[in-house]
Amino acid sequence: MYGVVTRNEEETRWSEFDRAFYEVKDVTGRAVEPIEDAVNMVSCFGDNAVEGEEELLAFDDEGTAATRNEPYFDWTYVCPTHERYREGLLDIIEEAAGVNEDVRLDDVGFPREEYCHCERCERKFAESEFEDWSAWRTNVITEFVADARERVPGDLYVTVYPDPYPGHLEARTGVSVDDISEYADEFVVPIYDMAYSTTYWLEILAKGFVDRLDAPFSIELYAVDVDVDDLAKAVEVAEEYGRSVLFGYDASNARATVRRMNADAREGKSYGPE
Repeated sequence: MYGVVTRNEEETRWSEFDRAFYEVKDVTGRAVEPIEDAVNMVSCFGDNAVEGEEELLAFDDEGTAATRNEPYFDWTYVCPTHERYREGLLDIIEEAAGVNEDVRLDDVGFPREEYCHCERCERKFAESEFEDWSAWRTNVITEFVADARERVPGDLYVTVYPDPYPGHLEARTGVSVDDISEYADEFVVPIYDMAYSTTYWLEILAKGFVDRLDAPFSIELYAVDVDVDDLAKAVEVAEEYGRSVLFGYDASNARATVRRMNADAREGKSYGPE
């Protein structure tokens, strides 16, 4: 089963794709109206539009904000304990679920291991029942997903960072897949590469998630400017492990890849002598 992840509404209806995810809020802060023909997708705590609004930003214990101007960050992160922002996200999720009952949560979690040590997080941790800071972080994220679950009558999809090693997701982002599995119907694992010229590492990560996750998961591949033959090879690996293979952000290249694979399947392959 093949799917597409896109910001273009018309691409969600292309016949080559069995499922489609449509970004209604992305990491630029751009927001659009949800649509009926796709699973609407919400970037939760990744949001470049909040730059300059210090009360919204996530900070490490040295006071460094998690913005795209810092190393390791491709976009800016909102602190997951900011109540007004969380409520705004839940409103967006509820609105999306009113148009299509299925919703995908993207960019869920804290930005990295060192975050967040803003004054609000420090206060909330001190006032909580938790003695362990890491356990408190995972509870913050699990509670958010649980709140989202209450607003989504259909399937809830949750994107997770592509690290299947036990304990790593919790340490990095505060996402406990074991806890969130109670609320998520399916996880999505983006395993991105600019070329996919080799795929052994893709198989290692995909197989790791088979062991790591109890819930179904799909693998999302990066499709922008990737050679069709190389992308097709990556699909062949990914579809052995994931429930479906999704193509990110270049629907035309993805469609060409699906058509190539379908044509090869119809023609069959011969490995004998000419």
